[in-house]
Amino acid sequence: MIRKATAVWNGSGKEGKGHLTTASTVLNQTQYSFSSRFEEGIGTNPEELIAAAHAGCFAMKLSFNLSGENFPPQELDVTSHITFEDGTLKKSHLVLKAKVDGISEEKFAELVKDAEKNCPISKALNMEISVEYTLN
Repeated sequence: MIRKATAVWNGSGKEGKGHLTTASTVLNQTQYSFSSRFEEGIGTNPEELIAAAHAGCFAMKLSFNLSGENFPPQELDVTSHITFEDGTLKKSHLVLKAKVDGISEEKFAELVKDAEKNCPISKALNMEISVEYTLN
């Protein structure tokens, strides 16, 4: 399987602007710029997209883990906080709110740790990864 996305950039790094399009068109000429990346401008940025990818991948991997142990989740709400400092992605901190019936804290922690280490996006990221969670 190969997935693809296209970036088009026009102009200099600071004054220029660009857009991103994914094959699925979920992103369809979605704007990005210096302002949306380093300030609070309108549009997306690569770090936000990595955060979305990591949160989504982790949630799906954890769901597979839980379902495999006969604890299908009611809901997994995951937010990834990407730390970008000095031109380097330093950390992805995942904050999880989980609704899973009947599972022990110990078993849940084990399955969370596995998802943290083994979701494909975690494996691709060369940065510190951490998870904090609440289990209801």
